[in-house]
Amino acid sequence: MISASTLDFRDALPDRGRLAGLDVGTRTIGVALCDAGWTIASPAETILRAKFSVDAAKLRALVAAQLVKGLVIGLPLNLDGTDSPRTQSVRAFARNVEPFGLPILLWDERWSTQAVTRTLLDADASRARRAELVDKLAAAYILQGAIDAMI
Repeated sequence: MISASTLDFRDALPDRGRLAGLDVGTRTIGVALCDAGWTIASPAETILRAKFSVDAAKLRALVAAQLVKGLVIGLPLNLDGTDSPRTQSVRAFARNVEPFGLPILLWDERWSTQAVTRTLLDADASRARRAELVDKLAAAYILQGAIDAMI
């Protein structure tokens, strides 16, 4: 089930449970996890993209190991809220992970990467360190926004 509504997504998770946030890019997938009580999202890892079957296998392993009950996938809308070519790609990715059998929430992520990059710049992180962290931190930003909206 793919949902754009936090209410529908929350209703699909009556016993809460751990969630994974995904920032799906063309070269990487940033992954974040939250606790089963939906208190705080934490960056977990960055998956280097390959063929979808390889990406899906890595995600399935993470979902199983972390007992994930739902996925929050960042949806990169245009600034005016309309779809972009990247939006269509992320929607296709969400359809491709539907067979995982988990509820999926598509969450507006228009400002996630910019907010995280700004924070890293304020922390005086080097360019290499920013590149290493930005995707999984953006995933945590996306996931935290979603869980804040659901509780």
